[in-house]
Amino acid sequence: MARKRRGWGGNPPETDEEATRRIVAAAVDLIAETGSAITIADVAESLGVIRQTVYRYFPTAQDLMREAAIASVDGFLDQLEARVRGITDPADAMTEGFLFTLDAVVAIPHLGILLSSPSSAATPGEVASALAQDVGMRMITRFDVDWQRYGYDDAALRDLVEFTLRTMLSFFVAPNDPSRSREELRRFLRRWLGSAILAQASPSRISPSISSTG
Repeated sequence: MARKRRGWGGNPPETDEEATRRIVAAAVDLIAETGSAITIADVAESLGVIRQTVYRYFPTAQDLMREAAIASVDGFLDQLEARVRGITDPADAMTEGFLFTLDAVVAIPHLGILLSSPSSAATPGEVASALAQDVGMRMITRFDVDWQRYGYDDAALRDLVEFTLRTMLSFFVAPNDPSRSREELRRFLRRWLGSAILAQASPSRISPSISSTG
């Protein structure tokens, strides 16, 4: 006779909140180990419970993967903040942040699941979803940029985040040409993404000589 597994490692959660935290933590650990999206069955097995137990808290694997990604994003944000620290020009800051995120999506499975449509837990629309945009806002507000000085209110910042996420999606679908160097990619992004960012300039920053022409 097969011996029954002891669910939850013999230490069942006392509340739904604790159960949710433990399920998410198990998913985070599994993603870190495998480097890819996982299934409800994988998480259930790691916890020693049946799949229906996990489904009680997360109706779909996509729901669980999202929560695992969110739980893991803080470490990435700390690294991003360190990377762009001291860069006050918005075009330069976004260019560096963009490059750093492209690398991080490859290196950090959790972030890729949250932002990259080729993952099995996301669809092309996910990159511009409310969840992805909220993460993008958390990213952009860590920059040492005085966004208000450059004409950005909250609504404009959200538009910028959506535009940047959609641009980033194009790199997920069609990665950078290996023949183009890192510096060439930086210049490309600074020229075109930077131009879009600086187009939001506030009236106070427009040169009198320019505003008086025409």
